[in-house]
Amino acid sequence: MNFIDGSLFPENQDKLVITCAPYGPEWMPADFPEDIPLTMDEQIQKAVDCYNAGATVLHLHVRELDGKGSKRLSKFNELIAGVRARVPDMIIQVGGSISFAPESEGDVAKWLSDDTRHMLAELEPTPDQVTIAINTNQMNVVEQMCDADVAGTSLCEPAMNRAYREMTIPAGPEWVEEHIRRLSANGIQTHFQLAGVSQLETVERMMRRGVCNVPLVMTWVAIGGGFEAPNLYNLANFVRATPDGAVLTLETSMLNVLPINMMAIAMGLHVRCGIEDNIWTQDRKAKMSSVKQIEQLVRISREFGREVADAKEARRIYRIGTFYTNADETLSANGFAPNRRPVERAKLRAAG
Repeated sequence: MNFIDGSLFPENQDKLVITCAPYGPEWMPADFPEDIPLTMDEQIQKAVDCYNAGATVLHLHVRELDGKGSKRLSKFNELIAGVRARVPDMIIQVGGSISFAPESEGDVAKWLSDDTRHMLAELEPTPDQVTIAINTNQMNVVEQMCDADVAGTSLCEPAMNRAYREMTIPAGPEWVEEHIRRLSANGIQTHFQLAGVSQLETVERMMRRGVCNVPLVMTWVAIGGGFEAPNLYNLANFVRATPDGAVLTLETSMLNVLPINMMAIAMGLHVRCGIEDNIWTQDRKAKMSSVKQIEQLVRISREFGREVADAKEARRIYRIGTFYTNADETLSANGFAPNRRPVERAKLRAAG
């Protein structure tokens, strides 16, 4: 991305799109009973509350009545239908892991099988987006958490902490390409969740080969533990590698969330919050609900002079429903340099 003079002025930026992740599959209901929805009605209402507070993208997981993350796609269908009925314009973004919660005590947290995750392309009603990871990778979500972050929660229990420390993401090339093909065929946008520049480069190569003809709508996930750490240098490198046509949201964890989101607001990027990412106020004196986190970002963004996008504006910014026909169109729309032409290669050989 290019930051020329005036890039930090709100009049030269898109309105802010706020993604909220209010379901927090790594937490158990007892960790924050005031804000973790359990019944289906509560989970639907949570989406409505987040929308009314200013979030236009809902990062969606589903919880069973026993408090564990649901692995049943029928429950996803039910929640999506309920949210659609109440807030039809909200962008529904389904978490691509389905649920990484461990099955039982002593089990490692893990993403579901390749074939099961492919079935996200068949959800009904159809979500707007499904998130996808690129390249098999470690996902130690507790590496950036300190003792104070997990104090009094299920993640301070050794077995549960180990479960999330040892988690990996299966995302090999063959599965990724097939998953994008299936999502696109059903009108579902691929939302890339990337751990660093090398994964962005993989996405670019897929686009150059014509196997990923979609808008580059992505989140930089800076949670450490196999992903980049949330610091200024890593962020600058990722933003520098991002083409101007991309849509970039920033995500991190715990007390890093607010300062990273303030950087995103200032830079014209987009933000993510919610209890999946953080449950504390900055002084850790109290827990902070997803709605309170959204309201905080709305207030800060307006102090910056940057307005918050409504749902229809967010759909335009995210290019929901847009797909491309070939590599040339995809590269141009996303701001990448065009593929090299055979005649250019011949000229280079002749010049050599």
